[in-house]
Amino acid sequence: MSVITRDEAQHRAQLLDVHRYTVELDLTTGDETFDSRTVIRFTARTAGDTFVELKPARLRTVTLDGQPLDPETLDGNRLPLRDLTAGEHELRVDAAMRYSRTGEGMHRFTDPTDGETYVYTQMFLDDVQRVFAAFDQPDLKSVFELTVTAPDGWSVLANGITEHLGQGRWQAAPTPLISTYLVAVAAGPWHSLRTEHRGLPFGIHCRRSLAPHLDADAEEILDVTRACFDRYHEKFEEPYPFDSYDQAFVPEFNSGAMENPGLVTFRDEYVFRSAVTDTERQTRAMVIAHEMAHMWFGDLVTLKWWDDIWLNESFAEYMGYQTTLEATRFTQPWVEFGVARKAWGYDADQRPSTHPVAPEAVDDTAAALLNFDGISYAKGASALRQLVAWLGEKNFLAGINIHFERHRFANATLADFIDSLAAATDRDVHAWADAWLRTTGVDTLSPRIAAADGTCALTVDRTGSRPHRVTVGLYDHDLTDEGRLTPREHISLDVPQTAPQPIGKRPALTLINDADLTYAKIRFDDESFEAVRTGLSGLPDPLTRAVVWNALRDAVRDGELPPTAYLEAARTHLPLETDLALAQGVLAFAAHQITDRYLRPEDRPAALATLSSLCRDLLRRTEDGDNPGLRLIAVRHFIDVAAHPDTIAAWLADDTVPGGPELDPELRWRILGRLAVLGATDEDAIAAELERDPSASGQEGAATCRAALPDPQAKRAAWDAMFATDDLSNYLFTATARGFWQPEQADLVRAYVPRYYQDAVTTAARRGPAIAAAAGHWAFPHHAVDAENLALGEACLREAEPVAALRRKLVDELDDLARALRVRGE
Repeated sequence: MSVITRDEAQHRAQLLDVHRYTVELDLTTGDETFDSRTVIRFTARTAGDTFVELKPARLRTVTLDGQPLDPETLDGNRLPLRDLTAGEHELRVDAAMRYSRTGEGMHRFTDPTDGETYVYTQMFLDDVQRVFAAFDQPDLKSVFELTVTAPDGWSVLANGITEHLGQGRWQAAPTPLISTYLVAVAAGPWHSLRTEHRGLPFGIHCRRSLAPHLDADAEEILDVTRACFDRYHEKFEEPYPFDSYDQAFVPEFNSGAMENPGLVTFRDEYVFRSAVTDTERQTRAMVIAHEMAHMWFGDLVTLKWWDDIWLNESFAEYMGYQTTLEATRFTQPWVEFGVARKAWGYDADQRPSTHPVAPEAVDDTAAALLNFDGISYAKGASALRQLVAWLGEKNFLAGINIHFERHRFANATLADFIDSLAAATDRDVHAWADAWLRTTGVDTLSPRIAAADGTCALTVDRTGSRPHRVTVGLYDHDLTDEGRLTPREHISLDVPQTAPQPIGKRPALTLINDADLTYAKIRFDDESFEAVRTGLSGLPDPLTRAVVWNALRDAVRDGELPPTAYLEAARTHLPLETDLALAQGVLAFAAHQITDRYLRPEDRPAALATLSSLCRDLLRRTEDGDNPGLRLIAVRHFIDVAAHPDTIAAWLADDTVPGGPELDPELRWRILGRLAVLGATDEDAIAAELERDPSASGQEGAATCRAALPDPQAKRAAWDAMFATDDLSNYLFTATARGFWQPEQADLVRAYVPRYYQDAVTTAARRGPAIAAAAGHWAFPHHAVDAENLALGEACLREAEPVAALRRKLVDELDDLARALRVRGE
């Protein structure tokens, strides 16, 4: 058995107290494996049997209390420890471990730009056993002391301050008590920038080929880091609990980032090598704030078992956005949350795979890994935002600080968290938790206005069961500009109400959840919808507009608003939009969901033309250079929806968009990818572009372009690369998958749709969870919105027994496919 169950973990936690890991890693033994020597000192409270986990390439020797154990007793990833006596024990394990190309365990990457090699660990959720032997569960915290032998010219980063001992040996300071999944090492010829803040060493690191780009943004990254660090010390009574704070931007990272104490690892796309919008910079700042929040919630106080993963992620998600708002120059992080992250939560919560924010039935680690989704992040953060609105921020933070004091360097459960909050307030937090954290689905809130004696009263009707504290915005038409909506009043209501709320004369727009403080789908009455249709862009607050756009989005997905009506709203109002997150979010939904999926193929050309026209308007509006971020968004989306190659091919030939911007690598690959889809480029052009940009990003761009060529041989080569071999890294697999399926090429790839379900199942089983997830999402035939694809997928779920990570992705994708068919009326 490769996973551990909750029952097994509880039994082992009752039996063992783990004191210290002493780990020696030797990274000089070749390209395929590294040496791992581990000493674990632990106490057995009573006599009994247990096991330690590891996944070696070769297990050389094992000794327990000086006595050799037979390496042949290793069963899968479990090495049994039988007949333990009560008392102190010492386990020694010597093994060779495999490097990973999928972002799991010890990932190894060679930079095609300069040939330099880097390795880093990603131990989450249960991948420490790919690096060293461990009792791999979060509630067996221990001290970790690491020594790493690395090639000459490399530096080594770890959870604690590292010291070079000479001859390639690096010693990391012992950690405080932390969980196995939080141990981290990153080694290679890093480009490092170091400073100090509040007496602690701070550092940022990336591979050498990205050094100029990190240097260009170093001041911004470090300013955000320092500002968030200071703000958390204002919020939290417990000081930062580790000896240093390093942030390493690492290649081919599967997640956005990972909260390893003292050594946060980020995907190195956050080192921007091409132009980005200010919203993308804001997102990077939010991720920095999110991961830093984990130093307290997740690292200092850690979940006891994976059913409480929301305690980590929801808290960090909420704190990340709120602290970005409070501590940095970015003023609208909650708009981006509303239009992007929250939509992720709404979508996840309406699929068959939905689960409570705090589920009760996470029986093993395979099931736990599936819950890192829009519910654990976005819905949970939304629930906490609603909790703060209901409880008050002062009481919320008081409860958090009680929680840190009670459980520092230990483990805690949902019940512990709720008890800590309850200690800071007279409100019934336990009832709130039952209603919000133990239930599934999205409530729907609708306005009902009754008129009598020349005045109106508002009732908010609720479909669902949760209590909501909401702000209702009442808007009137501007007397001097009929297309503009001006706020009359904002009313705070508790739903369900005890009585209708008097509101005076009927407003033009009644907007429930105006401040976006709760988690619910919003509907409009007829008068409000008409006001939105004509006056959406005239609403003064971008967060208000985000709530409206989300309501329109939900209405399309629920079959209550025609997809063309959403496109009409975008065509009318987006040329006047000023918020970059909103512009990006609306265009992305309009292109990738409405145009590519919700409209029938015969209606797609007209939709592409509408979006092209919209982007041209944005380009004309930004010709004076006063909004480069909006112009960049318009350029990107104009490329993506181009139905004819002439304009974008001319941009590529001239290496610039008329009036700017000049084309950077990201835009050049984007254009070449669209030209490949349209059959307006070839392998020679792709090879020439790759010679111009041989970076890792260039390799990914070339993989996408080659897979997108409308040529049977190119499709066959891409398919074999994904499913017939194991040569592709996690990033190159995803890049290839992104290029393969195209709506314009439905006839060409039709025969691959049934093959997908067969080949994805075997590849996922062979290559592990990361590739399984990529195969289930990126390689899924999204373009094939038809009953045949749905039937093939449902048969796969019934008959093929896909691994858990693939099954979850297929369940979600097939539900989205069924929804698209319903929206189409098919």
